[in-house]
Amino acid sequence: MTRSRTYIATPPGATIKEQLIDRGMSQKEFAFRMNMSEKHISRLINGDVQLTPDVALRLEIVLGIEAGFWTRLEAIYREKLARVEAENSLDEDEEIAKILPYSEMATFEWVPKTKDSKEKIAHLRRYFEVVTLASINNNSISRIACRRLALTQKSDLALLAWAQEARIKSREIATKSIDINALTNNIVSIRRMTTQSPDVFCPSLKALLSDCGVALVLLPHLKGSFLQGASFYEGNKIVLGLTTRDKDADKFWFSLFHELAHIVLGHLGKPDGTTENDELQADKWAQDYLIPEYEIKDFIDTHDYSSESIESFANKLGIAPGIVVGRLQSEKELKHNMLNDLKEQYVIEF
Repeated sequence: MTRSRTYIATPPGATIKEQLIDRGMSQKEFAFRMNMSEKHISRLINGDVQLTPDVALRLEIVLGIEAGFWTRLEAIYREKLARVEAENSLDEDEEIAKILPYSEMATFEWVPKTKDSKEKIAHLRRYFEVVTLASINNNSISRIACRRLALTQKSDLALLAWAQEARIKSREIATKSIDINALTNNIVSIRRMTTQSPDVFCPSLKALLSDCGVALVLLPHLKGSFLQGASFYEGNKIVLGLTTRDKDADKFWFSLFHELAHIVLGHLGKPDGTTENDELQADKWAQDYLIPEYEIKDFIDTHDYSSESIESFANKLGIAPGIVVGRLQSEKELKHNMLNDLKEQYVIEF
């Protein structure tokens, strides 16, 4: 017997069991008379196997109750069981829907606006392309490598919602076959783009990555996701999604290089997603590609953190001075409120 708030699904086996009790017949004897194994009879009584037309005919002979009665009981049971499972699934999905940032998603027009809980669930199922929302946590569906600042249930679900939008948007982007070697060879070219404005580098960056089989998707930030960027396989391409969280240029570029690291270092597609060590490796890779460790050490040794010195150092490296400021703040050589005027604030159209 299986229950939900509204429905109770009772298998035909319950009626068979009643008949055996009335007749004082053991399941062993009944199995012998039915010419079936005791194990199968036990599973039939518990509703674990379907009552087939063949079994219905045998029941008619052994118990003297017409086959049509048993097939009708089976049909009613299967329908009620489906309703029980659907209602229980709806209840579970309702709890998930409460945590997802539906209103914000609707503001971005990712899902239709509604206040009705059942409508929200229906829209979210279509959005995530799953029959039940519980499936979105399945690692075989997500397998996301990402850079974010905190882990909570709410942030996990917000991440999945954001990544799904990146997945949907990526289908509109044509890419060539995935070519990690070509991507690696173009890292220096991408690094040079840090000195350009978004209206200049965005088209070039998207085109370059597309030629390497990577679809770059830029999306607004979802509150509570603590997300900076994410990357994952989608069909025959790699999706690299970025958010301009805080709109600081140095954070944008570090997030981009962090995701590029996941791609180049082979962190994508792992059954359980990226590990903490993968994230640390990606951080180190991004830091060293943007500013080589020996370069930043030599600069720190000068102890000259004036605006002029930082701009000169950045020009020497061919990167934006804000990236140098961000690195010095990360190294705790500068306080986080120092020299932020050297950081460009990006305004990127989605």
